[in-house]
Amino acid sequence: MSGKPSFKRLSLLMFASLFLLAFSGPSRQSVLDVSNMNQKVKPGDNFYQFVNAGWLAKNPIPDYLSRFGSFDQLSEENEKQLFDLLTAIQNDQKAQSGSNRQKIRDFYKSAMDTQTLDEMGIKPIIPLLQKIESVTTAQELSDAIAFLHQQGIGSLFGLGAQQDRKNTEQMIASIGQGGLGMSDRDYYLKNDARSTQIRDSYQVLIEKLFTLAGSSSQEAAKTRLAVMQIETTLAEASMDRLTLRDPYATYNKMAVTELVEKSPGFDWNSYLNAREIAVEELNVSQPLFFAKVSEMVSQISICDWKTYLKWNVLNSTASFLGNDFEEARFAFYGTTMTGSEKQRERWKRALGSLNSALGEALGQEYVAIHFPPKSKERMIDLVEHLRKGFAQRIEQLDWMSTETKKKAQEKLEAINVKIGYPEKWTDYRALDITDQPYVLNVLAARQFNIIRNLSEIGKPVDRQKWFMTPQTVNAYYSPTMNEIVFPAAILQPPFFYADGDDAMNFGAIGMVIGHEMTHGFDDKGRQYGKDGNLQDWWTPGDNERFTARSQVLIDQYNNYVMLDSLTINGKLSLGENIADLGGLSIAYQALQNKLKMDGRPGKIDGFTPEQRFFISHAQIWRNHMREQRLRQQLNEGPHSPGEARVNGIVYNMPEFYKAFKGSEKGKRFIKPADRAKIW
Repeated sequence: MSGKPSFKRLSLLMFASLFLLAFSGPSRQSVLDVSNMNQKVKPGDNFYQFVNAGWLAKNPIPDYLSRFGSFDQLSEENEKQLFDLLTAIQNDQKAQSGSNRQKIRDFYKSAMDTQTLDEMGIKPIIPLLQKIESVTTAQELSDAIAFLHQQGIGSLFGLGAQQDRKNTEQMIASIGQGGLGMSDRDYYLKNDARSTQIRDSYQVLIEKLFTLAGSSSQEAAKTRLAVMQIETTLAEASMDRLTLRDPYATYNKMAVTELVEKSPGFDWNSYLNAREIAVEELNVSQPLFFAKVSEMVSQISICDWKTYLKWNVLNSTASFLGNDFEEARFAFYGTTMTGSEKQRERWKRALGSLNSALGEALGQEYVAIHFPPKSKERMIDLVEHLRKGFAQRIEQLDWMSTETKKKAQEKLEAINVKIGYPEKWTDYRALDITDQPYVLNVLAARQFNIIRNLSEIGKPVDRQKWFMTPQTVNAYYSPTMNEIVFPAAILQPPFFYADGDDAMNFGAIGMVIGHEMTHGFDDKGRQYGKDGNLQDWWTPGDNERFTARSQVLIDQYNNYVMLDSLTINGKLSLGENIADLGGLSIAYQALQNKLKMDGRPGKIDGFTPEQRFFISHAQIWRNHMREQRLRQQLNEGPHSPGEARVNGIVYNMPEFYKAFKGSEKGKRFIKPADRAKIW
């Protein structure tokens, strides 16, 4: 649930999110910088500005970012720690061949060798383009797509191993829609000014990359038309983001023979054989999409298909070729889409790529230096305080039946917790990273991870596996695993204060913990049982009352204006908004329990524990965002912008009004009868 923009989606089975940790001791040390606040603003008028106006004035967006806030600031600090670690590894001449250190060193070295990248241009990917050029039949087309998929190059659709949502002890094969170069289907279909601008810029990118690869301007124009025709047709057949949030809509388990019947134009048997996948059944996430793919194979010429596949290769590898390719890609995905004025420093981009390729190898080195055991111990203690607080909240609900409460308590108790780093690290011995062109090391790492994933099909679920690296500033909840996961990197200020008072910790990391727990009970997560299986464990009456209470949040956010007349999509962001409201409410309950246990401290920095709790919460969502990035977030969700994650929540809580007396007269006061209250 990250406010972090790349807060990008781990999988359709996961809710990206973030939060956690409180110190369980009675420390009274101040960790609040009041200069970050503007106490001239009344808490009841705009609590986000009351807490953050000073920080926002002192921290403009760097020109290489599209947004800058608490997550980004911590990530920047984290990158400096990782850079020092990388420097030590680069200077380690004793790293044995085949060791993780050797692979980290050589991968990073290939990424930083810009002279070689510029000299080689597209030479390293010519074999891929030649493979595509040799295609002459529909079967060869399916084989070529299988080949690209095995290299980690997305094309047309995706296939991988996934937990069976109705039997979560087992891994199955699953295929889903894909094939789009823009991040949302609506950019192909809408004709508003912003969508048209994005679509035009995307077509400039297509022509630019083909021209850099050697096409004439006339040839590049033709390739653009072919690519846009195919991708627009795919967009029309794709599920929209709201439908994708329905786990039943994307669960369509069927025999391979049935898939062949529904999508006969694509050679599925040849594709599966080419990828050495032997299965009798699989999940087809979007059956109508694959029916359209079947039609397209026969309707679109092989020549245009080859153009489309070459585009997939160029777009997927441009960031790892020479400077001209990388700048062209950044002009669209960075500047047009998010408003970033220039690229991040080379070493930061290389580090990001390294984290994707050898994330746990680097993470193992990172936690050995930057994650003390006491942090994990304190985190475990805090989680249990939040679990107890959530259990109390469930029992106090006046809208839920006794029958459903019992099952909710069982699910809460069953939530698994992972903190810091994996107990079992990824074994990278089969990954061959050498002194070769950067893009080939990137593709080798992708292929390694793909083979690992495909090897899980048909096997029991590995419950020790992590889907984030320890050095990631974020957190997540997985409904099929029924677990919450908090990487080591987020357990730092302003999320966690080792020497801070309980109120500051419960308002920040504690709220994050509660947020992730609540994801198991939001509009999507609640459809999974305690064992992670997709099932309806609610009574009809509870379903109705939950839906009615959720609608209050939907309506509030639908009317939350962020830019001109643009508002937040209340339905698309519902899961995160429920988790924000539930997480903060649960964390407040847990803090009250802790204060009752340890005793109440006096004011610190002039604020009561309850006030510091809400201030701490508001701090973690402070951020600036460029207009392009904000428009993208409003369009694609699922997280509300930072301001709304503060103001959209606190004014629904009676505890806030009690903490900040007089806020009942503020501009943002919500009458008790109109407030959202779920968990």
